[in-house]
Amino acid sequence: MAIVTFTSDVGTGDFVTAAVKGQLLHANPSFTIIDITHNLSPFNFFRTAYVCKNAIKNFPPGSFHLILVNVFDEKPHHLLLAQHNDQYIGCADNGLLTMVLEELPQKVVALPLQKNRQKNIIYCAEVLATAFNDLANGKQMEDIGNAGVSISVKNPLKPTLGPNWIEGQIIFIDNFENVVVNITKEEFEEQRKDRGFKIVFRRDDEIDKISETYADVQQGEKLALFNAAGYLEIAINKGNAAGLLGLQGFSERQHQSIQSQDFKKLFIYQTVKIFFQ
Repeated sequence: MAIVTFTSDVGTGDFVTAAVKGQLLHANPSFTIIDITHNLSPFNFFRTAYVCKNAIKNFPPGSFHLILVNVFDEKPHHLLLAQHNDQYIGCADNGLLTMVLEELPQKVVALPLQKNRQKNIIYCAEVLATAFNDLANGKQMEDIGNAGVSISVKNPLKPTLGPNWIEGQIIFIDNFENVVVNITKEEFEEQRKDRGFKIVFRRDDEIDKISETYADVQQGEKLALFNAAGYLEIAINKGNAAGLLGLQGFSERQHQSIQSQDFKKLFIYQTVKIFFQ
């Protein structure tokens, strides 16, 4: 009985999420389907990578992960099926795969899309569900798709470093409006070198210590800790940090080039800086 996780940007307001699950069960009625989320922005690859990376690593070896986010960023001719650290991932060839893994996949094949089929989410789910079922029944990846594919690569969003500072971007705001910054505990400690520090963000607010839990400070006070995924998080005990501290995550803006008159997307991230002393 194989586990299949499902992550998407399609929401839950219409039939699509249920239809994709139907395709999975049509391919293999014994699949155990687990939703991660369906409320991701189609343009926010960094948020998707954060969510998928930290969910996937908690699943048993041999689990399958269906990621349908920004599938039609460009007209697709194939989908990707990857194996990495005993996990299988099916997604579009839009650069998201390398952002989730933070490296190239150990194995990857292209799954061709038929020219005479309408390219929509349901058909993409059918192709990936069939591939998952083939793997679950013992087929090798090389027998399912084209191993010679050259995949699209996008790099994960990394903090910038200086001798006495590290600067990260807000990549996620959770349901409690806790603010997640793309600085891991390992990166923080490596740059800190046992020095004192202050975390500076909007309105010149500062935090100069790392808490273990939200209850380490009084109700209504701000704090910083490393969350369950190991990333820096700014929070307010029993409060909404994003709203009360004026912190925002990813935003997308349309920018018109004066020379080309083409519209381009600007991806804006608010930053948080840590000074060491």
